[in-house]
Amino acid sequence: MTTWPDLVIEAAADTTAALEKGADLDWRVPAGDLEWSCRSTLSHIALGVVGYAGLLIARPTDRYITLFSSIDESAPVPPALEGLRIAGSILASAVREADPGVRAWHPYGHSDGPGFAAMGVLELTVHARDIAQGLGLEPGIPDELAEPVVERLFPDAPPGFRPAETLLWCTGRTEIPGLPRRRGWRWDGRVR
Repeated sequence: MTTWPDLVIEAAADTTAALEKGADLDWRVPAGDLEWSCRSTLSHIALGVVGYAGLLIARPTDRYITLFSSIDESAPVPPALEGLRIAGSILASAVREADPGVRAWHPYGHSDGPGFAAMGVLELTVHARDIAQGLGLEPGIPDELAEPVVERLFPDAPPGFRPAETLLWCTGRTEIPGLPRRRGWRWDGRVR
């Protein structure tokens, strides 16, 4: 059985491998439909994933933590991508070490280790797809990573679609047959 820490590590490795294919491209272009550049989105991923680990460790009840991480803006892309593997390892360790009863604040619902892991996998996979799309690479999210994220964070997700398609719809990236693209969305990180 694959554990949440394993899923975070796998998402970080998959994301890094996919984006390495575009290391020599212009990362100043927008990441998919985002207003951020591909390079800014890369730093956003690292910030979010390390931030989820920090929330799980500090366990605040009403705020974000005050630790912020980023990727060196002057670093070449290949070493910068290393930051995603590092961030993933930090989050996986925090999830692995957290007692099942641990809860921490997040604006989308107080969550536990699996919830923060799911948030990290979402950040890694969905934003990697945004970057890949911006760079003209083949964007893709493995269903085996998308499925547990959809199940954990989107209890209202429509059934009957591939997990990756569902995750992209849930995060406002695409439409699916019979359902228009979401314009406003958020996940539900609460423990159920």
